[in-house]
Amino acid sequence: MSDPTDRDRLLTHLHALVGERHPVTSPDHLQHTEAYLADTFSQLGLQVSTHPFAAMGSTYRNVIATLLPTHQALGHGNGSPATPVILAAHYDTVEGSPGADDNASAVAVLLEVARRLRSLDRTREIHCIGFCLEEEGLLGSLAYAAELRSARREIAGAIVLECVGYASDRDGSQTTPPGIPIAVPTVGNFLAVVGNTASAELAASVERAASPHLPVVALTVPGKGELLPDTRRSDHAAFWHYGFSSVMLTDTANFRNPNYHRPTDTLETLSLKFLADAADAVTAAVGGLAGGQKRALDGTNGP
Repeated sequence: MSDPTDRDRLLTHLHALVGERHPVTSPDHLQHTEAYLADTFSQLGLQVSTHPFAAMGSTYRNVIATLLPTHQALGHGNGSPATPVILAAHYDTVEGSPGADDNASAVAVLLEVARRLRSLDRTREIHCIGFCLEEEGLLGSLAYAAELRSARREIAGAIVLECVGYASDRDGSQTTPPGIPIAVPTVGNFLAVVGNTASAELAASVERAASPHLPVVALTVPGKGELLPDTRRSDHAAFWHYGFSSVMLTDTANFRNPNYHRPTDTLETLSLKFLADAADAVTAAVGGLAGGQKRALDGTNGP
């Protein structure tokens, strides 16, 4: 279970991140956020690189931190490494919004989970990625996933965090996206796990790992979510597009949060408890996929 120190770290990240991060109207803060990701990952002792891509007449960068395996998985004694796990969140915002929930909340969780995963015994690489230009049509993740496919590289699965900081215990605080074929609670205190049929095994694994830490509602959509466009509104859809297994973890954005894409998406509206619980859930999910041990959840290792 999370402790006050976990929340303090999340709050520190949020203070550094919250503020409009748009490529046209606030490019300096977007670049500052890119640097903050790289610097924080480096301070954690992770291998840091960037994935540059051309877009909107300029070059932008996805920030990648890699945790190498600590030991080899059984069955890979022929020297063939196990496929990596990806944990990702986008760091840009729409114009005019400070983007606390969308998506500073997810970036803060990404950084906190990366810190915890250092102490995990791993049989797989873990790639923690900050994607840029999600709000401009998933441009960063599409460029990254296209390169994966072109190079014929495989992954064990990608977990994409999208708005994970807003929660309410009020009945009626949660609405249902159009066409969703499952019963959705009317209280907005759960984390949604959204996968497609090709990602069903990954989604089930994430749901099992996350559910001890906070309420979870899981949804599996057919194909690549084409019939339910609200299930495609984050970087997981870029992985679906190129045939990779991926799930989105979300507080459901505008179907719960009235501040979504507005100037009122501020730090004060977030639930630190929900964020901390989400960090526990994500640590458990990634750790399970990476072949790790439960001790990764103790949260005691390092800054």
